Amino acid sequence: MYDPGPNCNFVYAVFGILLNTQNPSPFFRRVQNRTRTVTRVCHARVENDSTLNLLGSSQMAAFLARKSLLALRARHLAVSGQGLHNSQNYALRLNAHSFSTKLEDEEREQLAKEISKDWSTVFERSINTLFLTEMVRGLMLTLKYFFETKVTINYPFEKGPLSPRFRGEHALRRYPTGEERCIACKLCEAICPAQAITIEAEEREDGSRRTTRYDIDMTKCIYCGFCQEACPVDAIVEGPNFEFATETHEELLYDKEKLLENGDRWETEIAENLRSESLYR
Repeated sequence: MYDPGPNCNFVYAVFGILLNTQNPSPFFRRVQNRTRTVTRVCHARVENDSTLNLLGSSQMAAFLARKSLLALRARHLAVSGQGLHNSQNYALRLNAHSFSTKLEDEEREQLAKEISKDWSTVFERSINTLFLTEMVRGLMLTLKYFFETKVTINYPFEKGPLSPRFRGEHALRRYPTGEERCIACKLCEAICPAQAITIEAEEREDGSRRTTRYDIDMTKCIYCGFCQEACPVDAIVEGPNFEFATETHEELLYDKEKLLENGDRWETEIAENLRSESLYR
């Protein structure tokens, strides 16, 4: 009869505590089932297996203790391998090679890696807290743009460039002699999609036709530029002015005199824009 010795007696006492502990968790119930299996199989194998008889009581105790610890730490250390309840696994493990420390060395290496990773994280966080590295990074970005050319302008004292094709406030132009360019063809009135233009004309004593009324409702205008494109004599144009906000609706109902006044004011800019765009029209 094989005598388990004091070490095995201690391990069996630990197994007895595990078996008698009341714990409703599924994991602990599986541990108890495996403990019962290990206890029964170990008693049978110790009595019948000559290999185990030669190993001694201390090695048997170490074997049982290692198996119990592996079962308890399965969730936390993610130990790979098959369970102890497999009978084929017993045939392979119950030999001299089953007591090697290869698995324990792998666990130790994995634990050392995790500890080193944790220490590196703690060290990095300590450095960031001590030297305020995140705040320094933010201030460096601020200083980078502090010395660069500013992208904003001091409007209205400073104004950005406008394209020659900019469509702003409407204007009626004159010839250099002072004569009105408009010939009352009403093409601009016909093409206006918003129907914002109203024109009336009559024949003069010399037989020419000139407008007697040229009104634009600026609240209807969509600034599409069709009127300027349709005009055969470049009479109606959209000038460079975009600052014509008013306090009342009536001030945005432009008549012929208002449009001619705008043309006289912006004639230089309008003529230059038309000249630069003449190559593309």
